[in-house]
Amino acid sequence: MSKPSFISSAKEYLQIFLGIILASIGLKAFLLPNGFLDGGATGIAILLSRVFEINISLALLLCSIPFLIIGVYTISRRILIKSIIAITLLSISIVLESFPVITEDKLLIAIFGGLFLGAGIGLSIRNGAVLDGSEILGVFIYDRFGIKIGNTILIFNIILFSITAALLTTEIALYSILTYIVTAKVIDLVIEGFEDFVGFTIVSRKSDLIEKALINEMGVGATIYKGASGYGSSGKQNETRIIHTVINRIDIRKTYRVLNEIDSDAFVVEFDINNVKGGVLRRYFDKKKQNKLAHSILETPQNPGDI
Repeated sequence: MSKPSFISSAKEYLQIFLGIILASIGLKAFLLPNGFLDGGATGIAILLSRVFEINISLALLLCSIPFLIIGVYTISRRILIKSIIAITLLSISIVLESFPVITEDKLLIAIFGGLFLGAGIGLSIRNGAVLDGSEILGVFIYDRFGIKIGNTILIFNIILFSITAALLTTEIALYSILTYIVTAKVIDLVIEGFEDFVGFTIVSRKSDLIEKALINEMGVGATIYKGASGYGSSGKQNETRIIHTVINRIDIRKTYRVLNEIDSDAFVVEFDINNVKGGVLRRYFDKKKQNKLAHSILETPQNPGDI
């Protein structure tokens, strides 16, 4: 293994370990002492430990085994090995860690338990490991039957929380649903990042002016495609220049104002982007954060690789 590869792997495992610590804090400091559940395999393990008085660490390992077996046919060997290590370490950390009672407020318990657990699971997923096997089940069912992963996980958790209401109490089931919602949202934030980017595809007869405005007024890069526009029953086609650019969501209104000033009839497609790496846009925001925006960004030649 080369040095860069080793460093990259070390960083991944370090972040997975941090994710395990965060998840175990969410479980031991908030959810387990109060009998609250989360969704997925973790929720099943907590439910089994409550109903049958099984050690939670053992229950977590047992509940994860069926999902890991499914993972043999669904995910890569590297992810599977990482997941086995992560789940095992999570079970061990739950046994070793002990926390005093932080709060007795059920709302705070549900929110902060979900926050820590979601941060831990999200950080692990981002680095190629699974702490909860329900995602593996979702991928497996999608591969076999074409049912969306999100729908599978939703149905799975509806059944789990319904059983929780029947075996325990409706109140615990409701607080557990709140925990699950917080966990899911935090996982999304950790995986996708906190910066919210939006992509624009723009077709206009005044593409030259729009391109200059994006560079000079918005301070972002633009990738230009050669295309052909077709319309009407005859399917008449004209050559056109298609602009592709990425901006921060905070600048959406300004972008539309610039576009409307130049060409109010421009065809604009707006779409969400989870992450942006490199290019003019990233340099722009990195320097903006330091209040040292350089004029060179605005004057950078716009090549297809700039975004």
